[in-house]
Amino acid sequence: MRSSDLLISDKDGVYTVKVSGRANFEYAVPLREIAKGSGVFRSLVIDLGPCTAMDSTFMGVLTMLALKTRRDNTRMTLYNANPALQKLLRDLGVIKLFTFAEGKVELPETSAAEAEGPGLLDTAETLSEAHHTLIDAEPANMEKFRDVVAFADADVRRLKGNGREGASSPENAE
Repeated sequence: MRSSDLLISDKDGVYTVKVSGRANFEYAVPLREIAKGSGVFRSLVIDLGPCTAMDSTFMGVLTMLALKTRRDNTRMTLYNANPALQKLLRDLGVIKLFTFAEGKVELPETSAAEAEGPGLLDTAETLSEAHHTLIDAEPANMEKFRDVVAFADADVRRLKGNGREGASSPENAE
């Protein structure tokens, strides 16, 4: 991931995100931090216009964000999602969680996500949580992601047990 592929702006609790290229587990880690944050945000706008594809980890984190906004009674909107991206969300049974819109999205005070990529433990935890979320949101996803969840959960346990980052390759999990 290039640092310009995921741009995030936070201005007084209003998050604006621009996703370019193929959104995968590397893109998911910084967004998971928003989803896991203890603070309430006022709104979340995600521009998927330049996004060409999404993997299941990224879609799981989008689902985490959608569920957080519902719990916090705030608003999340996916802008400029092409029909192929919408189909991916529909196929996982989570499209009902999202509001879609078209239009220009301004990104004030943008910061790029870390270009060096996430650590192995962060990646494994993101992979695990994202897929558990997809299964919780739509139980039919269990069949699709059983092996991914088993691998990711084992990887998290192994990495935490070692107290250091190991040599697993999470990108091969999907």
